Amino acid sequence: MRERDLTVVAVSVGLMTTHSPDFELDRPAALIAALPAVLGFVPENSLVLVSLGHGELGAVMRVDLGADLIDRVEHLVEVAAAAEPEAVIAVIVDADGADCPQCNADYRQLCTVLAEALSQNDIELWAAHVVDRIAVGGRWRCVDGCGAGGEVDDPSASPLAAAAVLEGRRLYPRRADLQAVIAVDDPSRSDELAAALTQLAAKRDAVHEADPLGCGRRDVEHAIAAAARLAGGQPLPDAELAELGCALNDVQVRDTLYALAVSETAGQAEALWALLARTMPPPWRVEALVLLAFSAYVRGDGPLAGVSLEAALRCAPDHRMADMLDTALQSGLRPEQIRELAITGYRIAKRLGVRLPPRRAFGRRAG
Repeated sequence: MRERDLTVVAVSVGLMTTHSPDFELDRPAALIAALPAVLGFVPENSLVLVSLGHGELGAVMRVDLGADLIDRVEHLVEVAAAAEPEAVIAVIVDADGADCPQCNADYRQLCTVLAEALSQNDIELWAAHVVDRIAVGGRWRCVDGCGAGGEVDDPSASPLAAAAVLEGRRLYPRRADLQAVIAVDDPSRSDELAAALTQLAAKRDAVHEADPLGCGRRDVEHAIAAAARLAGGQPLPDAELAELGCALNDVQVRDTLYALAVSETAGQAEALWALLARTMPPPWRVEALVLLAFSAYVRGDGPLAGVSLEAALRCAPDHRMADMLDTALQSGLRPEQIRELAITGYRIAKRLGVRLPPRRAFGRRAG
């Protein structure tokens, strides 16, 4: 499992606009301005590693700055190397770094250690920059004192920001705002649901034993209908949320529902998974978190997938799907490659006798 403050994003095809004349990897002002669109939030007090391969943007990593960062470089390079990039650009985001002589010395040492670790994996540290803030008026400079520097481009005008908006991604001011998407809203309410869930699980086991296919079919159809009602503005009562949360522990139901991530109603399903993740107590919320992570991943929202997987693995470190998705994300596996996992859901749905929404063409938003 990843370190808790480590964010890894596998860049989606829609964000790979690095060939465009208005976005150039060798323009630090443009590259730095693009980071919020790639990460999903504005990084602060961070080390960001941008992987490059064949002239294109690859996986992007972000980790908190700290006194122990040099000791963690080896692990960071292991994660970066999994995607086999040709080179890496390092960006240090530190509001005080530009005016702190000791910080400058520390960052030069950090980049020296980073370059050595990368070279052992045949990866070049192409450049290293420090920036005070990623916003209009922010200023960057090279870490090694080469004299290069200047103002950061407007992040909201970045071509990657435009691509993210077109893909339906939301950009957050801070990482904490992104984490709030999946945080439990009301712990007391979740605790109250725990007892109801235990009782429901016992009742459902009896029904499932008598008619496993019929039980699975009803649960899948219930989830699809509930997602549609939620999208239509109808609140779902706690009793229904508990039923849905309980059903997700059925392997055939859960594996079928993964298919919704590539369907025309993917947005509706994702909203339901997010609601269940914020409502259900552990360990019941784990399956909702993993469904949410998968949905976010396949549409190119690596940041939301990452925080969802982090929360899921904290509750259930041995969860196979969560671990597999986490490994894929850290390895820089592209969203279009992970989407193929959803095909299994359509196969199970056919066996259950459930008609799922049609698959959607990626490149346009799902309802």
